[in-house]
Amino acid sequence: MRTDDVYSRRFDDRGARQKDGTWREILRYLARWIPEDAAVLDLGCDRGHFIRHVRARERWGTDIRDVATYLGSDVRFVRADGLRLRDALPAAHFDIVFASNYLEHLSGPDAVVEQLRIVHDLLRPGGTLIVLQPNVSLLGGAYWDFIDHRVALNDRSLVEAAELAGFETRRVIRRFLPYTTKSALPQHPLLVRAYLALPPAWLLLGKQTLYVGRRA
Repeated sequence: MRTDDVYSRRFDDRGARQKDGTWREILRYLARWIPEDAAVLDLGCDRGHFIRHVRARERWGTDIRDVATYLGSDVRFVRADGLRLRDALPAAHFDIVFASNYLEHLSGPDAVVEQLRIVHDLLRPGGTLIVLQPNVSLLGGAYWDFIDHRVALNDRSLVEAAELAGFETRRVIRRFLPYTTKSALPQHPLLVRAYLALPPAWLLLGKQTLYVGRRA
């Protein structure tokens, strides 16, 4: 199964533009963990909906696909398998590593823990891991609506995997965002901002977990 074929079918250009507006608002919330003088890595960056909108000293993106044309010249792109990033990126360099809807695509639980160990080694001591992850316990069978989902993760197994990889858990929001940008979350940026400012709405619509951990 070719990843390019899957993603070109799943996300068209119009949907990608819509996601940009959504991600600008998500970043307004996540910015509390991302200092503007940080070196930030987006793991599995896709078209860069996160990394292109981050205010940071250094912005890096990695993906198994060649997505450099979407990122712009001020994002350093490295095309590589996430499980081979020790050979492709500088060790103990990054202040922040971010991963959104990524870990569920790996081959199994062992690969998830190994990926997080690699991230641990890429972060400087005291660096922060931020993961946005669909939660199988909240989604049930809908978790498998995407053909490339391979690993079932919920908030507890995500915490366990991160701590096995050497992270200290700092924050877990079990119910944060809806499952996908095609789900019930309002798409207009102002409505997204209102949703993020109203945590009780997360209890109704939140199907993805937000995890924040620290490299000790």
